[in-house]
Amino acid sequence: MTTQTLGVVMNGVTGRMGYRQHLVRSILAIREQGGVALADGSRVVLEPVLVGRDADKLRAMADRHGIAAWTTSLDTALADPANTIYFDAQVTTARERAIHAAIAAGKHIYTEKPTAETLTGALDLARAADAAGVKHGVVQDKLFLPGLLKLRRLIQGGFFGRILSVRGEFGYWVFEGDWQAAQRPSWNYRAEDGGGIVVDMFCHWSYVLENLFGRVEAVTAKAVTHIPTRWDEQGREYPATADDAAYGIFELAGGVVAQINSSWAVRVNRDELVEFQVDGTEGSAVAGLRRCRVQHRSATPTPVWNPDLPVTESFRDQWQEVPDNAGDSGFDNGFKVQWEDFVRHVVSDAPFAFDFLAGARGVQLAECGLRSSAEGRRIELPVLDGKSA
Repeated sequence: MTTQTLGVVMNGVTGRMGYRQHLVRSILAIREQGGVALADGSRVVLEPVLVGRDADKLRAMADRHGIAAWTTSLDTALADPANTIYFDAQVTTARERAIHAAIAAGKHIYTEKPTAETLTGALDLARAADAAGVKHGVVQDKLFLPGLLKLRRLIQGGFFGRILSVRGEFGYWVFEGDWQAAQRPSWNYRAEDGGGIVVDMFCHWSYVLENLFGRVEAVTAKAVTHIPTRWDEQGREYPATADDAAYGIFELAGGVVAQINSSWAVRVNRDELVEFQVDGTEGSAVAGLRRCRVQHRSATPTPVWNPDLPVTESFRDQWQEVPDNAGDSGFDNGFKVQWEDFVRHVVSDAPFAFDFLAGARGVQLAECGLRSSAEGRRIELPVLDGKSA
C-alpha cells in the first residue's frame, strides 16, 4: 500500500469552528486513522500547517496536538511547494484576499462560507480558480448531518410522494455578554466586520434546499436586529449593527415552498437546535441534527379542533423514529467526511459538487435576502451556472 503526504495550510484555526471541527475533528482525526483511503487502496496523509495572527496561540496549539509547522506569515506557508491545499476559516472580511493569494500560489482551495462578502467577489473567486486550474470546494456540512442524511434517504425512497412544503426552525439565545458570556464572537453582531445571521445562515439554507428539495428561485425575507446592544470579549459595550434574526420564505424550483426562521434571540423549545418539517402528499418528516421522525399517510391520525376540551393525546408520540442504518459505528463527523471527499477530489479527481460556484449561490441568496428585507418585497434569483462564472 502506497502513501503520499499533502501539506494543508489552515488559516483561521484559532477560531471556534476552525479549531474544533476542521483541525481536531477532521484533519487530526484523519491523521490518527492513517490518512484518507483512495479507491486504489493507497492513502493520503495530511500534515497541517497552522496560520494565524497570534504566535502564542499558534505555538500552544501546535504543541498541544503535536503539529510541526505553524507561522504568522501566510505568504511563507503558500510559498512552500509541499503545501498542496489551502483552507480558510477566517472572518469573512479577510477571506477573499487570502483565497486570491492561494490561487495565485497554485494551491487547491477548500474554504468555509461565505466565500466572499459580495456576489461579485464570490464569482470573481470562481473565475480565478477555474482560470488557474486549481480545484476548489466550499464547506457544506449540514448535508452530512445524520438527521439530513436520513431525510435524503426518505426523499430518494419516494416516502413523501409530492413534497409540498418545508418549515425550518434554527437558533438559540446568544447571551448579550454583560452578565453572562456570549457563545459567539462579537464580530457576528457587527455588520462592518461581516456579521449578521442572514450572511451566515442563508448560505447554509441555499445548499440544503438546493440539494434536497430544489434550487431557490425567489426569496421574501425580513432581517431584524432584536438585541441592539451587546458586550464584547473584553466586556465593552458596543452597538449591534448586524441582524440577529431573519424570517424567510423561499420559493423552490418544482413548486416547493420553504419557510425558515433563523435567530440568535430565541429560546429553544424543540428537540434540536435546528429542525426541518417536510410535508408531502404521502407522508411527513421532522429532521434535526441527528434525529428524524416520520408519519406516513396510512398512519396519520385525525386531529379535531376543539378549544373547549383539553388535549388528551401526545402528538409527538404519533411519529415513528427513522433508524440510523449506517453500520455499527454510526454516522461519521460531517466535516471530516467532506474533507475526505475533497482530498479524493484533489488527488484522484473524484467528483465533488460543492465548488466555488455553489458557494456563490449561497452568497447570492444572502444578498437577495437582505435586499428583500430592505425593500420590503419578493426578490427573484437569477440562475447561476457555469456560464455565470
